Amino acid sequence: MSKKILVLQHVEWAGPGRLLLDAVPRPEAGFHVVRLWEQAAPDPADFDALILLGGPMVTGDRTQRALVSEVKRLLQAWLSLDRPCLGFNLGHLLLADAFRARTGANFMSGIGFQKAHLTHDGRNHPLFHGIASPLLLFKWHDQAIQMPAPADMVLLATSSHCVVEAFSIKGRPSIIGLQCDNYAAHPDDVARWIAGCGSVPSLALPEHASARKLVDQAGRHLAEMRQTFTKLIKNFITLTDNQPLPRGTKDMTPATDEPPP
Repeated sequence: MSKKILVLQHVEWAGPGRLLLDAVPRPEAGFHVVRLWEQAAPDPADFDALILLGGPMVTGDRTQRALVSEVKRLLQAWLSLDRPCLGFNLGHLLLADAFRARTGANFMSGIGFQKAHLTHDGRNHPLFHGIASPLLLFKWHDQAIQMPAPADMVLLATSSHCVVEAFSIKGRPSIIGLQCDNYAAHPDDVARWIAGCGSVPSLALPEHASARKLVDQAGRHLAEMRQTFTKLIKNFITLTDNQPLPRGTKDMTPATDEPPP
């Protein structure tokens, strides 16, 4: 049975990427990409899974603040449906925020290809079934989840560059955040990110770094990244075959701005 997957894109240069669009052939799954800065999102109840792409967390930009607020609203509605959700980079941070995690500047910026190690929980999580550790990540961020993490957050992957590279939620394994941008690891997409991030000072490629070298690295790693990412996305789609899990305790529910009853 074909799966309908809603993909939320936050900025022009951080689109779904060739690796995501090629990951699962139709009719096994259909990706509906929404460019949030120019169109409204459809009713989330019409979809089997949600993917949140990356992008900048520009708190000083009025347009970006409004967009992030809208994504948070959509995310709350989605989480109430108890259906699979996968957040990359900005999506990872917004998903963490929904479950009361603190986010802020990481102890170091993360740009380029870096390795992360799966934890015990990560090696046993269905998203990483058949994926070896350490795994290669394409990263472009300066923000991260701050420690200590909420008690119901399950650490799935970590690295020397970032404590929480991947997480899930206790009792809700189909809710997953990934700090990486592996969907954008194709050389064409890496070049697009280099150009796009140039307009965001905190995310611009450092002066000592070489754009050409980064694109060349993407080319050398492409076969490995494609194989691993395709398997990861297929694993994520299999999560839609499971029945919704019981909501459980209050700690497992996403945060809201409303006072407790």
